[in-house]
Amino acid sequence: MHQIELFMKYPGEVQQDVFNKLINTSKDTLWGKQYNYTSIDNYNSFKNRVPIQDYDDVKPFVERIQKGEKNILWPSEIKWFAKSSGTTSDKSKFIPVSPESLEECHLKGGKDMLSIYCNSVEDAKLFTGKNLALSGSHQYFSDGENEFYTGDLSAIILQNLPLLAEAVRTPSREIALMNEWESKIEKLAESTINENVTSLAGVPSWLLLLLKHILKKTGKKNISEVWPNLEVFFHGGINFDPYREQFKALIPSTEMQYLETYNASEGFFGIQDVLNSNELLLMLDYGIFYEFIPVAEINSNNPKTYTINEVEKGINYAILISTNAGLWRYKIGDTVEFTSLTPYRIKITGRTKHFINAFGEELIIDNAEKALKIACDKTQAVITDYSAAPIYTSNSKQGAHQWIIEFEKEPDSIEFFGTMLDNALKSLNSDYEAKRYKDMILQNPEIISVPQHTFYNWLKAKNKLGGQNKVPRLSNNRIFIEEILQQIKNS
Repeated sequence: MHQIELFMKYPGEVQQDVFNKLINTSKDTLWGKQYNYTSIDNYNSFKNRVPIQDYDDVKPFVERIQKGEKNILWPSEIKWFAKSSGTTSDKSKFIPVSPESLEECHLKGGKDMLSIYCNSVEDAKLFTGKNLALSGSHQYFSDGENEFYTGDLSAIILQNLPLLAEAVRTPSREIALMNEWESKIEKLAESTINENVTSLAGVPSWLLLLLKHILKKTGKKNISEVWPNLEVFFHGGINFDPYREQFKALIPSTEMQYLETYNASEGFFGIQDVLNSNELLLMLDYGIFYEFIPVAEINSNNPKTYTINEVEKGINYAILISTNAGLWRYKIGDTVEFTSLTPYRIKITGRTKHFINAFGEELIIDNAEKALKIACDKTQAVITDYSAAPIYTSNSKQGAHQWIIEFEKEPDSIEFFGTMLDNALKSLNSDYEAKRYKDMILQNPEIISVPQHTFYNWLKAKNKLGGQNKVPRLSNNRIFIEEILQQIKNS
């Protein structure tokens, strides 16, 4: 806690130290030589010299590291690559995870999360039992000369946990790293129902699936009957609000706490340090140097960027990071707003592009456009307009995506069109494909064909006709979808 309080008290100085260390450590790498890091002595020279990056810019360097080349983006040997949802040109991204980022960022974030929780809850007893953390899986690759691993960040962290952490977690590593989810859920339930589980960690949608399976398997009324000492759920990855009431129903204990974290493949960024808050403390001493672009300037050729000392409350910023894994001025795609400047606390406001990420599927507009084209080609359909949003999981209904589509030429079978769309999305987005596996998280997409002029009339009713006003293609909430459905109902 002393270390946390230190960067809270001296944020600018801590970030400057991080910046200096990153530049000095990388000056002899291929990247450092390309941008003459030796002569960079302040932030202004850094931002004027090093261009802003996205994954397509970084990908050629990542591929060279995977082929065994050394000292490319970062001096340490990198054998782990966190796999996350893709970009315009790729199904998946592979984010380098250096030994430093693993130890000084991701694992340190886990320690700080526990420290903050125990500091906030005086009678915390989570160390009297075990932590159940849901993780993904990882894969080993070798071409005979070079070898590396790819996988979900959660699996990479689990594989590299210190022995002390292994002693207080469940299930076994063998079960936790299984990649076949249907078998995994069963094994997870079998191996944990008789443990003294005091804390949970993971993405809410997957954990909800496990908890419901455990109740079905045990015949218990709620999870508190299975694990009476359960006291906290450390969650992240997707918006928790749609799941909150379901978790309260499954875990009726009045002592149950929920703590949010902001841990991505690219780095561990934030921890909720105040109970019952929607704010996250920005963690400034994890080997990540932060810059922020006002969202209004995100598409500018030369957007203004601001350091932690220059940001203001109430402005929507896109995040840029430079890290101890060799990402430089890298756009992670998230947007945040500062809710406090002493200390620096943020709330996640969304993505820099249209998206749906209600279940961890991270569906982007490019996926949708390509998938719709494939479905139209397969069914000879023609689309005028569309919008899509999630149907959130409830006690009576499984989660899904709902697509409202205005067809110029309707397909012979809406059901077949939906199947083609679903298959195309699976082929384009590995996270969507994982969530659709055997309908465990996401059901088949629901396609609603609406009359022609539906979207025109909706925009007209909102006084938004004109070239600058566009139909929102993907939304992570149901506001627009419900408005359109209500308009159709009233017409």
